[in-house]
Amino acid sequence: MPFALAAILAVSLRVFAGLRGGVSPALAERDRIYLAGLLFPLGVYGLVLRLSNVLFRRGAPGLGGVLMLLRSELFFSLAHAAFWAGAFAAVRGRFLRWVVGGLFHVVTGLVVVLKTVAHRYFRETGTALDCHVIALWLPRLGQLRSMLTRGVPPLAWALLAAACLYTVAGPRLLARRFGRVRDRGGGDLRRARAFWDVAFGCGVLALWPGHLPAGWGRSSARDPVLHVALTALERLAPRREPEAVRRRPAGVRLRGGSRRRNLVLVHLESTRASSVTPYSPGLRSTPFLAELAESSLLVERAYSAVPHTSKAAVSANCGIFPPPLQEPVEAAPGGLEVRGIAALLGEEGYRTAFFQSSTREFEDFENLAGNLGYEDYYSIEDMETGGFERANYFGYEDEVMLAPAEGWIGEGAGEPFVITYLTGVAHHDYRPPARYGIVRFSEDELLNRYLNCVRYQDFFVRRLVEQYRRLGLYEETIFVIYGDHGEGFGEHGRYGHEDVPYEEGIRVPLIFHAPGLLGGGRIEGPASLADILPTVAELLGYEPEGGEGRSLLRPVPPDRPLMFSCFNRDRCLASLRGDEKYIYHYGDRPDELFDLSLDPAERRNLARKLPRRVRQRRGELLSWYYGRDGERWA
Repeated sequence: MPFALAAILAVSLRVFAGLRGGVSPALAERDRIYLAGLLFPLGVYGLVLRLSNVLFRRGAPGLGGVLMLLRSELFFSLAHAAFWAGAFAAVRGRFLRWVVGGLFHVVTGLVVVLKTVAHRYFRETGTALDCHVIALWLPRLGQLRSMLTRGVPPLAWALLAAACLYTVAGPRLLARRFGRVRDRGGGDLRRARAFWDVAFGCGVLALWPGHLPAGWGRSSARDPVLHVALTALERLAPRREPEAVRRRPAGVRLRGGSRRRNLVLVHLESTRASSVTPYSPGLRSTPFLAELAESSLLVERAYSAVPHTSKAAVSANCGIFPPPLQEPVEAAPGGLEVRGIAALLGEEGYRTAFFQSSTREFEDFENLAGNLGYEDYYSIEDMETGGFERANYFGYEDEVMLAPAEGWIGEGAGEPFVITYLTGVAHHDYRPPARYGIVRFSEDELLNRYLNCVRYQDFFVRRLVEQYRRLGLYEETIFVIYGDHGEGFGEHGRYGHEDVPYEEGIRVPLIFHAPGLLGGGRIEGPASLADILPTVAELLGYEPEGGEGRSLLRPVPPDRPLMFSCFNRDRCLASLRGDEKYIYHYGDRPDELFDLSLDPAERRNLARKLPRRVRQRRGELLSWYYGRDGERWA
């Protein structure tokens, strides 16, 4: 607070010094009307967006907290207005005024677009848009456009069109209607500098975070334009590659082998453990999975190391912690230095295929499947989609895969095979197909749609198992059913999955169903998706060596440490040791420490009560991620 008061006092004195002693206006009347005609609505627009975001989150703060969260937006609007007032005050002459006016419209238009996109991104994820996310999605503008525009009502489009029309023509019409023709102003650099001093002071105040309400980070409270600009500067700064990337884990090797069974990996997109019946018996979303689990090995606590589809596929197929980088390096040519289960069993005479109910552009899975070692690859571009519903902005309902997969299996003449089915229905934007009806699970419309998508996946798994029974392959097949990551619905102020380090984001179902090899049973864990490969290898009679996973057919130490990373750059890291969960937010918000045995919903943060323990856990986590000098690079 003393810093803010000093800044306000310095700005006030500079403005007074710049404006005293003159009678001619610093700005022509037309310029004042022209600027106000655009900047005032823009300022109101930004404040309304921020206020709607504050009220959108669960547990909105009191009046003081709301005002603190509006603070950065307000000061940015003042800084933006003062900067352009200074620009108009500095220039004289028709050509220069035309140039400044053009830049004013272009920059202000970009500010409006950025604020609008950041608002939609926050509503979809609960986190702030930054330059790293923009750089990731720019090459995939088609998918991004669908994500941001889906569900926007027609009235909003009409208002946006009206706002764009007003931005182009409104200020000029106002200036011509109400400004005096012979009014003169501009060309006064002294007064222009006064405005720019105001802009600088307000910009500094917009950056200063202040005391934020609980649950809000500095990034989400900061004006989105400033936050994008700051993260753009971060991209220019030198950054050490994480030790977790530089470390090259040895790939899994197989020795021996006595059983030749088919292997089916059912990759359940965006499926969290708490939303399926075997883990939440009171929720009848997946009754078939519950039935199947009775004769299967079910892992009580299974986790995804990085809550992102392609990263989870690497863990499950290769038995390693995936590259914890925002860039999809695993799909790049030569992006994986280890072999996946498809490649390993392919060398043993297995046929291999990867099927997905989405476009091949999704996560660039065509290249990723090749890197994982699959010989054949099928996306919706290779399937007949007639009679199947769209399930989201990049795919169809999952049953579209059954017929082509059956055709591929029939070509093998009894040869053993490895096949992965990547489902897609449960992915955002949660459009449950009507094939099996819609059930009311929750009064929260978004969550209810998601749970119906999970319910549809249960029907898909049922149809899949029935297909294998009909083909006479059921008794000869090992089925591994796993979620790639969870999904947040505001439980901790976050939505989606990429930056959700809480249980709803990273705890997933994991079921091994092997008729004749495994009976019904549950193991506590904790387990990682990296454990799938060594567990399957042991079921097939191999002795797996290398990798970072471990066979779940052997006892798992209850205090086994697991490490996690958010998908987007510098958002969060987490670790689990026994029932103790630690989350590091890179200083954006306070560290968190939870005792999951007493607080499975992660509501009571113990970090302040156990500062020494927090420092120890932070050191362990950062040393694992960055190496010995992790604290310096975090």
